[in-house]
Amino acid sequence: MADVPENAPEQCPGTQSELAGKQSACQGCPNQDICASGLPAAPDPAIEEIQERMSSVKHKILVLSGKGGVGKSTFTAHLARGLARNEETQVAVLDIDICGPSIPRVMGLEGEQVHQSGSGWSPVYVEDNLSVMSVGFLLSSPDDAVIWRGPKKNGLIKQFLRDVDWGDTDYLIVDTPPGTSDEHLSIVQYLSCTNVDGAVLVTTPQEISLMDVRKEITFCKKVNLPILGVVENMSGFVCPKCKNESQIFPPTTGGAEKMADDLKIPFLGKLPLDPRIGKCCDEGKSFFEEVPDSPATHAYLSIINKLKSACQKDNQGGENNMDCS
Repeated sequence: MADVPENAPEQCPGTQSELAGKQSACQGCPNQDICASGLPAAPDPAIEEIQERMSSVKHKILVLSGKGGVGKSTFTAHLARGLARNEETQVAVLDIDICGPSIPRVMGLEGEQVHQSGSGWSPVYVEDNLSVMSVGFLLSSPDDAVIWRGPKKNGLIKQFLRDVDWGDTDYLIVDTPPGTSDEHLSIVQYLSCTNVDGAVLVTTPQEISLMDVRKEITFCKKVNLPILGVVENMSGFVCPKCKNESQIFPPTTGGAEKMADDLKIPFLGKLPLDPRIGKCCDEGKSFFEEVPDSPATHAYLSIINKLKSACQKDNQGGENNMDCS
């Protein structure tokens, strides 16, 4: 996991480095004596606090992608909206894409602010049973750039998990940035003892996207994060008028379905490219309500039902074994 303390200087070599506590950058650091001694760092007390806060959240799903621009945030928003179609199901979305928070716009919450209550930060609500938390709510303008190093990003993710009043929630959907970096390591570490259901990997059909998804699969295996399945997004273009389908991104190596079969991981389904999806995201509207008869709507609902079944199966099979260290 990330081994640079939040209060460390910018050039910190990391607590696990042989140079820890010995470099010039370590001078004046409050952790210098501990690092130089070679003693193991004490467990982060926040993990236990997060475990207590997350005890009221039944299912936790991470949405990952190796490459940007494959529709991960779009899928996250539709997954949340689809689950929240059942008014008795409480759904929450946590956006940890610190540098590119798009969830507020996609969910129609741009310009909203976070409020403090006696029990912590209150998430912003789309519906009575659908809430959202994002760094986008903490910025004075959507055009503000978040220019942070890893430790500060990690600190905010910790706050989101520990200090937000999630309440009794059935599903917490975590939207992550592309790649396998600080944010991913932090969210997995902080949720390690909270019985995470697993990750959904989003890709497009072409090989350039599948290459990066394979790296994401390797990441999941290394950190013992269960994989709920792979979704192939933008899998063909469906004309809204004639309903005919065209291949915009040809699956030159067989697409996500073949990759999932080769790697023995679940394949959840294909989502067609429908221009009305992008329009709904730009306007912060629910695609399910705007275009209920679209092939994309039926594909989304089929994938959501598979994920619900996978989460219920995991609960019956016992807790996931993740490293809490």
